[in-house]
Amino acid sequence: MTGRILLYGATGYTGRLIAEAAAKRGIDMLAAGRDAAGVAAVAGPLGLPHAAASLDDAAGLDRLLEGIAVVLHVAGPFSATSRPMVEACLRKGVHYLDITGEISVFEHCAALSERAKAAGIMLMPGVGFDVVPSDCLAAHMRNRLPDARSLRLAMSGLANMSRGTAKTSIEQIAKGTMVRRGGKLVEINGVPRDEIDFGKGPKPSIGISWGDVATAFHTTGIPDIEVFFESTPELSRMLGLPKAVRKLLGTAPAQYLLKQAVNLMPPGPDETVRRTASAILLGEAANAAGTRLRSRLTVIEPYALTVETALLIAGKVAGGDVRPGYATPGGAYGADLILEIPGCAREDLNS
Repeated sequence: MTGRILLYGATGYTGRLIAEAAAKRGIDMLAAGRDAAGVAAVAGPLGLPHAAASLDDAAGLDRLLEGIAVVLHVAGPFSATSRPMVEACLRKGVHYLDITGEISVFEHCAALSERAKAAGIMLMPGVGFDVVPSDCLAAHMRNRLPDARSLRLAMSGLANMSRGTAKTSIEQIAKGTMVRRGGKLVEINGVPRDEIDFGKGPKPSIGISWGDVATAFHTTGIPDIEVFFESTPELSRMLGLPKAVRKLLGTAPAQYLLKQAVNLMPPGPDETVRRTASAILLGEAANAAGTRLRSRLTVIEPYALTVETALLIAGKVAGGDVRPGYATPGGAYGADLILEIPGCAREDLNS
């Protein structure tokens, strides 16, 4: 027997995709968000029950969580929205999942681990493309090289993004690049660059402040971690701006204007892209003796994958398969979790 899943943020691009998939599969889900009319417009045609509560209404959130086993929180930007929902989950003894890729959210939830254990709940941010496939790949690299001291994760095939993801990226524009060094989060000046072969020859790649800089350390214990993306023209231009310009773009007026421009974008990749595109992730681990191992993971299109991994993990949690406290996907469910998703495959490139 499984408990009910609360989907908070059902009116957003990813929320709609998850709601549609849950309805088709007969999953016991309550669709929710802050706007009752908007949620009803999404959930009603799907036949899903629905409710509304604002994140700044603690009593309303507590009522919303009555009878809920697990919250799947998909309302970003998570740096602004996750804390009130996490606190509600701690008060009500409800497991918490989200699809963030934001380092600050991961670290905040990790700091709440003991409170979560005392409440008997699991806090697992990052159950979408951020960071399930990469976290599982990190766990696989640790399994292959248990004494690894460094880990590099690299990703290709991320040219399409939703408005929400674009706005989150804009919030990071004035900041340096986050890496792990000696187990600690460090912000470095400048943008690391390299040529990385994802399978069809070396491609220009750029260091990114991605969620795995936080999560992979909790999953593997590897002290030195960095993440790279295959560069796109847009990414290269944005990260190649002078530091003074990026700082200016981080001011409140500039952020407002940039986010207004994002609202003119399509909501996210269309159905054809979600059905046909894919992404590639590379993991490279090295130990102090100089042994270096690489593995490659091919996955379905990132937003399609987010629907699948979020519902897979929410189903496990609703069914009672939980690790109280802060947890990561690969840490809680193992390196092979990602292989439960059809269309995902992993290969070791050397031994």
